[in-house]
Amino acid sequence: MKIEIEQLTFKCIIGILDFERVKKQKVIINLSFDYDFSKDNFIDYSEVANLVKKTMKEHKFELIEDAIKTIKKLLEDTYTIKNLKLKISKPNILKDCIVSISS
Repeated sequence: MKIEIEQLTFKCIIGILDFERVKKQKVIINLSFDYDFSKDNFIDYSEVANLVKKTMKEHKFELIEDAIKTIKKLLEDTYTIKNLKLKISKPNILKDCIVSISS
């Protein structure tokens, strides 16, 4: 089975610029992964979404690269998953584009 969480949107402190350390900004996270589903083995996608949001808000990452590495390791350590794809976007940091990092 594949779980896909698209457009998980919330505000948090992320970035290295002075104003980014003070004011929360919008981030958008997309992720997907495969896992072996059975009646006794399923992954609650709401728990995954909440874990990602909580981690991003608590860590107040400076670099988006550190955020993606931390989230990836956390999901792989917490769940038995494979083929994890993760993308973190900062849609409002530049006026004329959306900046993203993916893994």
